Amino acid sequence: MSNLVIAVDGPAGAGKSTIAKIIANNLGINYIDTGAMYRAITYKCLKNSIDINNEEEVIKIAKVTDIDFRDNNIYLDSEIVNEEIRTMEVSNNVSNVAKIKEVRYLMVDVQREIGKRNSVILDGRDIGSYVFPNADYKFYLVATPKERGSRRYKELVEKGYDITLEEIINDIIKRDEIDSNRDFAPLVKANDAIEIDTTGKSIQNVVDEVVSKINM
Repeated sequence: MSNLVIAVDGPAGAGKSTIAKIIANNLGINYIDTGAMYRAITYKCLKNSIDINNEEEVIKIAKVTDIDFRDNNIYLDSEIVNEEIRTMEVSNNVSNVAKIKEVRYLMVDVQREIGKRNSVILDGRDIGSYVFPNADYKFYLVATPKERGSRRYKELVEKGYDITLEEIINDIIKRDEIDSNRDFAPLVKANDAIEIDTTGKSIQNVVDEVVSKINM
């Protein structure tokens, strides 16, 4: 039997990562957080004082960066950076890095290689539309900006950030605009993807809905 590929796309804060992780565990397959890969590049650029808007410098960094996933951890140049890539500074800059075509080419190559080796569930913005257009299953998760902002706000407050809900919602709307309007592989629902609105639903409700569509 060939490897199973499940694509989970959608805007920031729709619940993609949380849902995909649980499903990966339930099905016994590998989870790849593709957004974390772009966050890792962003984090490395910021750490090295690279101007995010200088595409040539960002591309140089991406070309000499090693990113891997093992045991639900993301490794940046052999170091686990699960928490480091989740800061507000990274969140506010990652869409500008992710829209760079050459960076996406590099990351997509890594994603496809991992998909060749194992059965995987991947979440991102363009998995079903570009990275794995022939994925066995495609899902597109959505939620209102207010709902997505509230989820992110709760996470950040628990981590000690001093920020308002309005700021988070505005940031999410801005990220949606950048992700949806980038020239290369934008955020878009694949024609054959199953759309699920997660607004007001529990994590378990959404997991059950997705799993009910998968035959293994």
